[in-house]
Formats: sequence, C-alpha cells, structure tokens
Amino acid sequence: MARLIRQGLRSEGIAADVAGKGEEALEMATTTPPYDAMILDLMLPGIDGFEVCRRLREQEIWTPVLILTARDAIPDRVKGLDSGGDDYLVKPFAYEELLARLRALMRRGPLERPTQLEVGDLKLDPATRRAWRGDREIELSAKEYAILETFMRRPGVVFTRDELLRHAWDYEHGARSNVVDSYVRLVRNKIDRPFGVESIETLRGAGYRLREDAGR
Repeated sequence: MARLIRQGLRSEGIAADVAGKGEEALEMATTTPPYDAMILDLMLPGIDGFEVCRRLREQEIWTPVLILTARDAIPDRVKGLDSGGDDYLVKPFAYEELLARLRALMRRGPLERPTQLEVGDLKLDPATRRAWRGDREIELSAKEYAILETFMRRPGVVFTRDELLRHAWDYEHGARSNVVDSYVRLVRNKIDRPFGVESIETLRGAGYRLREDAGR
C-alpha cells in the first residue's frame, strides 16, 4: 500500500519517500530538510505510529501528520490525535479523499502546535487533563482546569470575566460572571500560593491575565 500511495503521489507531481519501520520514519523526519507533510501508519514494525508522532512533537518537529490506519476504534482515534496527529483517516479509504486531506495539511504548513501547554514552569496536558508546576503535580477540578487552560493557551492576554465564563461554562449552566472571581481565587490557591509566586494578575476594571513567565 505504501508503494501504491507513493506512486499515486508522484503521479500528482509530489515527491514522496517511504519508511519501512517506525525508527526509520523517525530518523528520516529528524535528519532531512522538513517534509511538507507525513502519512503515518499506526501499525509500523518497531516503534508504532503513536510513538513516532509523540517523539516528533517532543523534538519540536511540527510537520503536519495524517494518520492512516485500519484501527477505527474511537480510543485509537483519540490517542492518535492527542499524540500529535493532525488528521485521521481509516482504511479502507478513497485515494481522492487521502489526496484532498493531504493537500489541506500541506496548505496549513508546519505550524507550532505542541501537544502540551507550557508557560514558565507551568505545564498542562490537555489529553490527560493534568497540570504541574515544575515537577509537582497540581490537582484541579474540571472548572479550575478550564480556567487555567484558557489562560495558558494565551499567556499575557487579558480576559474579562465574561470571556472566562464563556470558556469554562456552557450557556445552560446560567452561571454569573461573579463566580469567575471565586474560581480564579481557587486556581491561585493551587498554582501560586504554595509556590510563593504570583502568576495570575488582576487588572482592575479589565479582568485577569496569566503572566508570560508564569510568575517565575
């Protein structure tokens, strides 16, 4: 199948290389000029596609990755995307769709989109919904996590109470903006005060923001 896909891509004027093992794929992706996109099978000999994708993102290689696999279970799809994949296509597939998805990824380019969020020594893993300051894990409720994630996706940006409310609560909940103050205080009690830092700033009359150095 890899040879057929390469043949089809070359007929479209797209240069394509094939790696036979996970280790080979990783080596090619990290030692050559960056590829415009990658088609990655999960069931590779050696290290599997999940691990290849995860290691690429750890090394800050942001080449768009299209996962192509026979594994169609929802947990596999979730794991593939959370490992750093940009798109997921299940076999059997139409070649025309594969080509269209690949073109879309190539138009997007190698944008930086790490699988974990890091601001200063704060780290957040959206896949597992876990948070750390340095090496110490921080236990957060669902709403506390939503507030912190909002801040960490845009450090230095001022969020009004209404904006934080829209990010962390749905419309049916009926929460009022003053509840945001309570949750910001709870987040501060967990990510700042035990560590003797002040990372979430209050701007009177404007809202809140996370310092770009996370208080360090």
